[in-house]
Amino acid sequence: MTMPRFLAAALLLLAAAFAAVDATPAAARVLRIGLADDPDMLDPTLARTYTGRIVFAAMCDKLVDITPELDIAPQLATEWQWVDGNKGLVLKLRQGVKFQDGEPLDAAAVKFSIERHLNMPGSNRKAEISAVTAVEIVDDHTVKLVLKAPFAPLLAALSDRAGMIVSPKAAQAPGDFANHPVCAGPYKFVERVAQDRIVLDRFADYWNKDLVKFDRIVFTPIPDSTVRLANLQSGGLDMIERLAATDVETVRKDSRLKLSTITGLGYQSLSINLNNGARAKNPFGQDPRVREALELSIDRTALNEVVFNGLFQPGNQWVGPSNPFYVKSRPIPARNVAKAKQLLAAAGAATPQVTLMTTTVPETLRAAQVIQAMAAEAGFDIKIQATESNAAIQASVDGQFELYLNYWSGRTDPDGNLYNFVSCKAPPALNVARYCNPTVDEELDAARTAEDATSRLAHYAKVADHILTDRPLIYLWHPTWLFAMSAKITGFEPYPDGLIRPQGMTMQ
Repeated sequence: MTMPRFLAAALLLLAAAFAAVDATPAAARVLRIGLADDPDMLDPTLARTYTGRIVFAAMCDKLVDITPELDIAPQLATEWQWVDGNKGLVLKLRQGVKFQDGEPLDAAAVKFSIERHLNMPGSNRKAEISAVTAVEIVDDHTVKLVLKAPFAPLLAALSDRAGMIVSPKAAQAPGDFANHPVCAGPYKFVERVAQDRIVLDRFADYWNKDLVKFDRIVFTPIPDSTVRLANLQSGGLDMIERLAATDVETVRKDSRLKLSTITGLGYQSLSINLNNGARAKNPFGQDPRVREALELSIDRTALNEVVFNGLFQPGNQWVGPSNPFYVKSRPIPARNVAKAKQLLAAAGAATPQVTLMTTTVPETLRAAQVIQAMAAEAGFDIKIQATESNAAIQASVDGQFELYLNYWSGRTDPDGNLYNFVSCKAPPALNVARYCNPTVDEELDAARTAEDATSRLAHYAKVADHILTDRPLIYLWHPTWLFAMSAKITGFEPYPDGLIRPQGMTMQ
């Protein structure tokens, strides 16, 4: 079969780009990773994309990390202790750690970064650690986070971007920190060319440098999964994330490649513009019966089978049905086209017209098309608007959408999958529906301060009663992380957060 002309051209362009990128000596060990989209800004305080988190995993260590089993593990902090009736968290910092600009990482730097997360305009971390009211320096290598109330999700939040510590010197220097980020991770920033590449070099003074085997990592955004896989097969890439589910068997049958999978923490949902600018005046934003009809028109199991070969997990909440915080009293609703039509008729919207914004990622586009076809059987007239990932994010923030097929990569604590998207106090960049329900806020806050999992689940059940009725989001599925790589790569271990941790990885 002849390769399509557009695909051949794309491969030639990418091959040229790969050749131009690597200015390191021929003997240098370079790991080339294909990303499904281009990250947003490389500033842990402001960033919000999943692919950005993959880059940060190589560049910015956190106070704590997680294990593949989702336990909290030491990273920049070696130990921690709850004090003052769980209204204080004391963290002992690893000694001898340096930032990539040579500055020491100490308690003052941790205080600077946490306060930056809390106070910087536009911070997407503020709501994640909003219970923190002060950061006290106990000594050069000990800090205490002072809380206004017990806060169950705090350690989980510190295992992600809220726990990333940046160099105060670099962050306060003139210019945009996101264009020259400086952290304390295994690889330091070299360059970024938008939509083309992000290059990181091994940091020689990394505290755990014995586990760093590659001299350079090059991240290349390639939204088309077919082109991404073709570059892996040709040797232009060494590893790709978000392999298309339909390509899993291709990888399994190729002796030059290998597959790694793990169940993810995130979800895909339809975000609905309820109160975000003029475009909230759409059939969905104006009448909850129309939102219910849309959900009833969708068969989540069939959607999973058609688009993802049954490899993903259908879902209707912010955590999957197997998660201990799943509210079992609100199971996945069955498709009911007849009832959907009745609801539309009752709402006086027999043929509602709406635009569904989605990214240009091929699988996401296919999912949008399946949703479009299913909804049409109930009477919906949906137009699909394919938009580049970062442009789609910005459009959602600005209210330039009606429906948005949106992705969240997931967090270890359920609060991280929920609070920022439905709380009145959530950052506008995440609560794009502009949903606000004081009762929901009360229950979310109560879940954050609850002493045990049973109590937290009781509060989440009350949240579910509102969220799954009001439908600011319609949750659809939970992904399985699918990584494909050269068979020569060893040492890679998948984590449920979907990040690529380069420590220990090498090429045979």
